[in-house]
Amino acid sequence: MDAITKAMPYLIEGLQVTVYIFIAALILGLIIGLVMALLRLSPLKALNWIAKIYIDAIRGTPILVQLFFIYFGLNSLEWISMDKTTAGIVTVGLNAGAYFAEIIRAGIQSIDKGQTEAARSLGLTGLQNMRFIVLPQAVRRMLPTFTNQAIISLKDTSLLSIIGIADLTQQGEVATSATFEAFKIWFVVGIIYFILIYLLSLLANFLERRFELR
Repeated sequence: MDAITKAMPYLIEGLQVTVYIFIAALILGLIIGLVMALLRLSPLKALNWIAKIYIDAIRGTPILVQLFFIYFGLNSLEWISMDKTTAGIVTVGLNAGAYFAEIIRAGIQSIDKGQTEAARSLGLTGLQNMRFIVLPQAVRRMLPTFTNQAIISLKDTSLLSIIGIADLTQQGEVATSATFEAFKIWFVVGIIYFILIYLLSLLANFLERRFELR
């Protein structure tokens, strides 16, 4: 227990960094995903292709390569400077955004077009139709897939320790070096990640029930 007690300050500090990066990357990913989904649904081919190239490029390359490109590659240019935490948020956010874009696009396209035609006949604008008719139904259908991607993004944050970000995984290594109790420390780190993902799943289940009631 002494080793775990000594390790807890490191792990708590790392947990805070992990949660911060995850939430920031999730917000960034949602914004990117929504924009890219709308571009993919655009009748303008140029906008459609921009979104398609982005989504295919991100989904077709490992997130570790994306991390090295953003942190080492972009920082090697003289006109850009990015710290480790920002690079981590941008990497996880860009990666999640590509998957969110496809989830959102599929959710919107799953809604029967007859509902859109009915909304138009009632005098609703395109924005009102999206806000009050399409999105509420689409979000309900997106939630299970969205939750899975959010969990994957949370796990992806553990890769950020490679560039020296003091997240939970990095602090686990620090605690192991300080205590020489690798089994105990990594067991606790695993439990903390499990609790985070379990809480995320509970939140998703709660939101699904809320949308079902509407």
